[in-house]
Amino acid sequence: MKRTICLACFVVCASLWGSAQAQKSSRYADSLLLITRQSSSDSSKAAAHLLLSYFYVFRDPAQARQHLDQGRKTGAAYPLLHALSYYYGGVLFYGASDPVKSEASFLKADSLLSRINTKESISFRSKSWRNIGILRQASGDEEGFADILIHKAIPLAQQAGDSMAVGKNYLDLSLVFKNTMQYSKATGYILQSINVFRPNQAIGDLIVAYNTGAENYVLDKKYPEARTMLDSAWKLLKDYPAKEMYIDYYTAESMYYDETKDFKKSLASIDKGVALAKEYNKRYEEQRLLLQKFYTHYNQNDYTNARQVLIYLAEQPEMMGTITNRLQVFNGLAETNAGLGNMPLAYSWLKRYSQLSDSVNESKLTNDIHALEIKFNSQEKQKEIAALKIERERAALSAKNNRLINWLLGTASMLLLVVAAFSYLFYRNNKKLSEQQRLNHRQQLKEIEQQQQIHFSQAMLQGEERERRRVAGDLHDGLGGMLAGVKMNLTGLSTSTAGNGSELHKVIGQLDSSISELRRIARNMMPEALLKFGLDIALKDLCGSMMSEAVKIDFQSFGIEDDIPQDTQVTIYRIVQELLSNAIRHAQATHILVQCSQNSGTFLVTIEDNGKGFDTSLVSQAKGIGLGNVKRRVDYLHGNMEIVSAENEGTTINIELNVGE
Repeated sequence: MKRTICLACFVVCASLWGSAQAQKSSRYADSLLLITRQSSSDSSKAAAHLLLSYFYVFRDPAQARQHLDQGRKTGAAYPLLHALSYYYGGVLFYGASDPVKSEASFLKADSLLSRINTKESISFRSKSWRNIGILRQASGDEEGFADILIHKAIPLAQQAGDSMAVGKNYLDLSLVFKNTMQYSKATGYILQSINVFRPNQAIGDLIVAYNTGAENYVLDKKYPEARTMLDSAWKLLKDYPAKEMYIDYYTAESMYYDETKDFKKSLASIDKGVALAKEYNKRYEEQRLLLQKFYTHYNQNDYTNARQVLIYLAEQPEMMGTITNRLQVFNGLAETNAGLGNMPLAYSWLKRYSQLSDSVNESKLTNDIHALEIKFNSQEKQKEIAALKIERERAALSAKNNRLINWLLGTASMLLLVVAAFSYLFYRNNKKLSEQQRLNHRQQLKEIEQQQQIHFSQAMLQGEERERRRVAGDLHDGLGGMLAGVKMNLTGLSTSTAGNGSELHKVIGQLDSSISELRRIARNMMPEALLKFGLDIALKDLCGSMMSEAVKIDFQSFGIEDDIPQDTQVTIYRIVQELLSNAIRHAQATHILVQCSQNSGTFLVTIEDNGKGFDTSLVSQAKGIGLGNVKRRVDYLHGNMEIVSAENEGTTINIELNVGE
């Protein structure tokens, strides 16, 4: 009998903030809850909520859902956290036994993470695809799982430099080949995973790899190699604290003893494993051991006990949840019933097995069914089959006599159909061509119109900036110089005038204030820091200049490059300047966070304030808040702007700009 016991299980990692062992601790959950209540950072709160959703997936699904929703809401302004909320959503849907929504959530996470070029995001993309593959495998798509591992999960793990993830993906791939009886290929990937885990001192993963290798060698009839793998696993297990790891060892050991005909030791290993599985409430692992117990009984021709084990397993949802296991149970029930002489029931189970089996086993199953049919049917049934065969031969002879006439009629009909088809295709192609030309013409007109609008906006913005520079220069160099000269003359006059000296000093003080205000206006119209030191320094100075005792502005910048064209720098500066002005004057904010970052040709701006907020549905009707100017500049840089706000809840504005040449 074919024997493959599916080992794949749904594995998700939370390596960003904590270990799997920590997640089992109530103190770990308490510390995360404390962060959600006391931290002043939205990003820290969001991260803690997401990890709590993972912690409660199998403990309290309702709490897991609440933490996921809160984490997604709190981390909406942070691209990585927003993407990870869908990753943990995939975990939550899996825990709720909804594989369709689970896969959709992992795909959404991968799409969002692909926009963030960091090792962390790439590593979570690899984990997302691995989980998608496991979902596909659970539905019986072993080939799809292998394809995802080879073309998605493993390359992404390698790109992220996550060697442990690479090793685990190799081990998953070995299970695919083991389950499809390609044992030599499975061996290669098992050894590769061991070579990854051994230098990293990943003891738990090494134990799993050795147990998997032992099972694969047993199925490949390489018993000395299987014994070596079992001995290697045993050495590590003796000092390993997690005693539930013995369960898989006993499974592999029982397979080894069963194949080497030491059935007594095989059953002893199974009993040890079952006791441990019950102690740690590992239902699926317990059922894997019972499936191995069936094989041991079956190989001793003890069909009664073998069938009893399978009857129990056929009622267990954990075992029957995968196609591979259902095939084994159905086939085993067919074999044991046949061995006990119950041919009608054997035939019924083998028919169910045939309907479920894939195309690879189809011909073998057909032969098995035919063999049971021969045992089941009486001699009269065989005569009836023979009579039907004779009748078919007569029908074939009659059909042969009519074939020539049918062929002639068919040929004429085909010629007419071909002519009609060519005529129809010619008409349809001409119609499609005309429609395509019309659509192309309309598209060209639309593109010309859009291009004209872009040129108009570009000319208007450039003209506005040139006028700002001219007026700033005139104010600073012309009027500013004249006022400075007047100040100097008045200062000299004050020293020679005794009686009116105090009045002159008062006038000089007013004049000095006027010169300072004049220079401030000139700097706002064309900041010197932008021209001299670049965009990063200019934005920092802008935030500093707009701070006051009543308004605190935090400025954060990441990777802003110096080679951005100056016109583009000025446009970005104006956008930030306008949004800060809106936050202070209109939103009456007391705390503003400004984040600016650059990733190659993309420039990201996030401005978050604690002001009074506004109804975003009324943006198009708003007057005097300058958002129209901001939108025009964003469009000029081929960008996008997203506004998240509500009355009395502050405002968050996310802008993505194209600054490439």
